[in-house]
Amino acid sequence: MFHVKQSEKTSSNESFGMDTPLAREIADLSARRRALEATAVEFTGETRVLTVSNQKGGVGKTTTAVNVASALAGLGAKVLVIDLDPQGNASTALGVPHSADVPSVYDVLIEEFPLAEIVQASPEDPNLFCAPSTIHLAGAEIELVAQVAREHRLRRALETYLVDNPMDFVIIDCPPSLGLLTINAFTAATEVFIPIQCEYYALEGLSQLLGSIQMIQKHLNPALHLSTILLTMFDGRTRLAQQVADEVRTHFPEQVLETVIPRSVRVSEAPSFGQTVIAYDGQSAGAIAYREAAVEIASRTATQSKEK
Repeated sequence: MFHVKQSEKTSSNESFGMDTPLAREIADLSARRRALEATAVEFTGETRVLTVSNQKGGVGKTTTAVNVASALAGLGAKVLVIDLDPQGNASTALGVPHSADVPSVYDVLIEEFPLAEIVQASPEDPNLFCAPSTIHLAGAEIELVAQVAREHRLRRALETYLVDNPMDFVIIDCPPSLGLLTINAFTAATEVFIPIQCEYYALEGLSQLLGSIQMIQKHLNPALHLSTILLTMFDGRTRLAQQVADEVRTHFPEQVLETVIPRSVRVSEAPSFGQTVIAYDGQSAGAIAYREAAVEIASRTATQSKEK
């Protein structure tokens, strides 16, 4: 698919004699839109559970979680986003109410509510659902300490939920710290999905995160593994961004997606309207990049199932 996109870009530029940067960018986006429209993805019915995590803040973690989720839903996948961050930014971006009186993930973890009682449909897409966070979740770290099976509460709730509510993808948005909320996410998931900002110190904290994953693998969840890395906030005009991208690809050749997410005003604006960029401006460069990333992630599902 991605080789086809490149050839389309070349032929478009040649046939119309487009040689200005703006014209090339427009032709590139048009070709990528056509490639996406021609793409069909089949889902196996097997649920993939990904936790989106990075202990370094400001890397586009929540932005990536909600936009990839929305893009996957647009491809026909049934997607549940679990908002484990007390700030509730994922809930906001998906247009889901999460005021203090709304039943939330806090009630699932502390009060043992069934997950089905708190999940809400996102107005963005009939295939997109969200288990919201509320401010109460800020105290859950302390309250979980005294709970029985404190590391497994989300996993057990999710397993019960999926029996009657099958999903193709569950995407868990974590807080940017390694506390009991993040440990619950790691224990519930099988895959870790890391967004990495294409700026200086991009790999800072990554070794600590990989160490945490190994600890969870050893003691709580042997199935957990790093499956996906997405390069975000990429500025193609700078040499530094390309150097960071090359370095990450060198260290993690199998996990890094081919797609990179550019710096985008539209991506930044969308949450203030209670939307993902897919709904806010689906034809923008940022939205197209997230849709391409979703296709790559979904295609990896198909490849893996064939190999099995």
